[in-house]
Amino acid sequence: MSVLDTPVAVQRVKSHRVAETFSRARELAIFAVILILFFGTAIKTPGFANITSVQQILTNSSLFILLAIGETLVIVTRNVDLSVGSTLGMSAFLVGEYYTHTYSTSTFHSNGSVIVAFLIGIGVGAFCGALIGLIVTVAKVPSLVVSLAALYIIRGILNLIGTGVQIEPTVIPSSFQKIGYETWAGIPWIFIIPLIAALVIAFAMRSFRSMRELYAIGSNPVAAQLAGVPVGRRVFTSFLLSGSLAGLGGVLFASEFATVNATAGTGYELLVIASCVVGGVAIFGGSGTVIGAGLGAILLQVINQALVVTNVSPFWDSALAGALILVAVSIDRFVSNRASLALRLKQGATRVD
Repeated sequence: MSVLDTPVAVQRVKSHRVAETFSRARELAIFAVILILFFGTAIKTPGFANITSVQQILTNSSLFILLAIGETLVIVTRNVDLSVGSTLGMSAFLVGEYYTHTYSTSTFHSNGSVIVAFLIGIGVGAFCGALIGLIVTVAKVPSLVVSLAALYIIRGILNLIGTGVQIEPTVIPSSFQKIGYETWAGIPWIFIIPLIAALVIAFAMRSFRSMRELYAIGSNPVAAQLAGVPVGRRVFTSFLLSGSLAGLGGVLFASEFATVNATAGTGYELLVIASCVVGGVAIFGGSGTVIGAGLGAILLQVINQALVVTNVSPFWDSALAGALILVAVSIDRFVSNRASLALRLKQGATRVD
């Protein structure tokens, strides 16, 4: 009998399949809620049901989807990255500064390269993510503490260099701004980029062992270490990817708004975590998908748009987001506890037999 054929291994495989089935059902449920909320709002306000509203929802959710993808990679390892909003702001500001410098020093006002702008933004994010990942994995400092400190440090540096500075749309080339407002087949380009990122990372997390090991780390870090999983390296990689995606988000922020100041990305981290939790990513680690996190971001934006068109106070947006977080965490804990109890009972019954 092989190791994979032992009763315990079989039960673990069954438990994993149940978790995957629940995850898919959760994603379908969120998608159904999005449709119900959208069409329910359209019934009350007929003008809401048009392509412009859909495009606006997709555009507004794009940055949060991108950040939620990276945050999901971190959360499934039983960590958290609170610095994504500040990283996005720093990336956006430095991209704007690059274009400002290029514009002011160029005789013909060529405005610089779009490719260089992407490299700057992603590079800034990767550096921030790598630094946080090193402190977490090498110095063994809790990620909550490190990322919270990074949030304030990055924002402080941004305020120091950016206070009183306003990046104007006139220095941003039209070729770069088009990413923020042009569409393909009616779908905004700024949404297509996060969509591709989500699909690629979702495939990687299902297909590649190195990415699936993130779930093992989040489920039981000690057991993963004993099983030979390079825990430190995987956690570092998750922070690196999170930072890189936040940096890419900064590039898209500069493209969409074409004006940047020191406040860019302020408060984004809480909405990103809300998107992940609402999307089914277990805040205690070990489960969740980037597709679910992306749907969570879209759901929060649909709620926001529905409140606006129905003339409901925008303060309810935060209240509803908080309520959704409480409900989502409660459901996850209930299902997790029930699944763990069922698994222990089955394993006990197997040993008796």
